Amino acid sequence: MKTSFFILIFALSGTTLLGQINMSDSSAQLIGYWNLGDQQTYDISFEKFKVEGDDTTSRMLIRYTVDITIRDSTENNYLIEWFYRNYDIDSDNELVRKISKAAEDIAVLIRTDEFGSIQEVVNWEEVRDYMEMAMKPLRKELKKVPGAEQIIEQTMAIYSSKAAVEANAIKDALQFYTFHGAKYTLNEKLKGQMKFANNFGGEPFDVDVILSLDELNEEDDNVVLRMYQSVNSEQLTKATYEYLAKIGTFGDQIPDFEDLPELTNDIWTASRIHGESGWTTYSKETKKVSAEGITNVEERIIRIQ
Repeated sequence: MKTSFFILIFALSGTTLLGQINMSDSSAQLIGYWNLGDQQTYDISFEKFKVEGDDTTSRMLIRYTVDITIRDSTENNYLIEWFYRNYDIDSDNELVRKISKAAEDIAVLIRTDEFGSIQEVVNWEEVRDYMEMAMKPLRKELKKVPGAEQIIEQTMAIYSSKAAVEANAIKDALQFYTFHGAKYTLNEKLKGQMKFANNFGGEPFDVDVILSLDELNEEDDNVVLRMYQSVNSEQLTKATYEYLAKIGTFGDQIPDFEDLPELTNDIWTASRIHGESGWTTYSKETKKVSAEGITNVEERIIRIQ
């Protein structure tokens, strides 16, 4: 699942696997040195809110715990279990609370390469079936609630295929392993392009990327890395316009594309990673989608217990 941009970074970095922090050349190589049975527990929070001018509205906060366990370890890859539990949803919307809690006690098996870079979700069909079973009683319970069926269908679209699960259902894992599999030099900015999945069903979006190693902490044996991503605004706006026209949002009065406000989608990710083991100890990702003075913000924080 890593893009060619990250593969290129690794190819240029050399293949030495001994020692992740090298103070002699101010570099760090991020590799997972994990053993069979290793486990770490993390607290994760995910917050969504809307900002209109100086006002903040539509706030939702979800907190949960994830046990990350190394289930298999070979020369070429790791099989890692992410087990989700202890959901706490803070939202005024009862429908959101019920649907968000459906993923509790689910186990997702992720295969990475030997460096800790995600390759695939192994049990995506089990995950899909688990969510289908969890939604069955909700469909009955909420069948008279306006908009409930549509929200349930939108939720299940995330689990509709292997590609959908890997792109949309494991965003915390994608954030967790963002920087694994490459070598970085202190204060050097790596620039390139990636592709983002287009959830509207069209061609993937072009994304400009800047990565940097901001801290090398030899005494505490950890590093801090940052990434900034900016989705191609024209592609995003066009895809949104076509989707809204397709589902009938505009009714019979479809505006000209040129009259649609420009959309921007920017993402900032920062992670602190333990040098010797490659375990992420803290990570924060902030996503902002904006148009005409209205910004939708999503923020995910991953913190080791």
